[in-house]
Amino acid sequence: MASKDLAIGMTFLTQTVTGILANVVLLFHYLSLCFTGYKLRPTDLIAEHLTIANTLIMLSKGVLQTVQAFRIKYFSQVIRCTILLYVYRAARGVSVSTTCLLSVFQTVKISPMNSIWKQLKVKLPKHIGFSIFFIWSLYMLVNCFFPFYNISKYSSKNITKIKDFGYCSAGLRDKIVDALYATFVLFPEVSCSGIMIWSSGSMIFILHRHKQQVQHIRRTNVSHKSSPEFRATQSVLVLVCTFVCFYTLSSFFYACVVNFSIPSWWLMNTSALVSVCFPTVSPFILMSCNSTASRLWFKISNFFRNIKCTTFHKVK
Repeated sequence: MASKDLAIGMTFLTQTVTGILANVVLLFHYLSLCFTGYKLRPTDLIAEHLTIANTLIMLSKGVLQTVQAFRIKYFSQVIRCTILLYVYRAARGVSVSTTCLLSVFQTVKISPMNSIWKQLKVKLPKHIGFSIFFIWSLYMLVNCFFPFYNISKYSSKNITKIKDFGYCSAGLRDKIVDALYATFVLFPEVSCSGIMIWSSGSMIFILHRHKQQVQHIRRTNVSHKSSPEFRATQSVLVLVCTFVCFYTLSSFFYACVVNFSIPSWWLMNTSALVSVCFPTVSPFILMSCNSTASRLWFKISNFFRNIKCTTFHKVK
């Protein structure tokens, strides 16, 4: 194996292991709250399903990219391009939509009672559960079409052009399928990204106005920056900005891969690396306003660090 292949393989391995561990730790935190009888807040419920979607992304796309980087032919073509690709697409759609839902909910939550969101502020928390159920159902149904289409393509003997995407190669699809894919998959993702940009601007405006109002109230013992609501809003804002940045980069590199007849090694691996950056980073952002999950993650990190140090001393 060439040195550059080994380097990119270790990069994928580090990213995948870190992303899976961080998402599993955060998911374990939310599940432990449910089992102890704690009623999750709407933001916690949305973050829990975002974590589930990100975990599925890392288990499908992350593991697949790592195996491919080390040139291990473990998964068959059908598994790679149907089952795992279906899980990745459905989970990616849920991740995009739940992030959008979280940003909209937090914007409405911190808006003043005398704003235009007054009625929505009361009704929205009651419909969070149904919204999450609808998001999962929508993307699971929409993405069901493409695995069956890919299977029929692989079994067909009339494929003249095959495009290699690294972990998966597929015959060129017809224009009708491309139009359906753009309508049912790409359009909702682009729309959610636009909504998130709007909600981020709204949150910044609301926080700025709130800061100006607080400056007129001289209280030395109380700081609005230490309030849980302010920290949660700040985390959601950082989460949304991180998503928009990584989603824009991922879309750009994916468009380059699709448009080039023979994508370069650097372009293929950069596109793959960027595509799972958000699922890797997002649990750490969510942990920033969650002290219990943060402590659990640091305990696990210290545990693995101690094991590494002990192994190193034994070998030495």
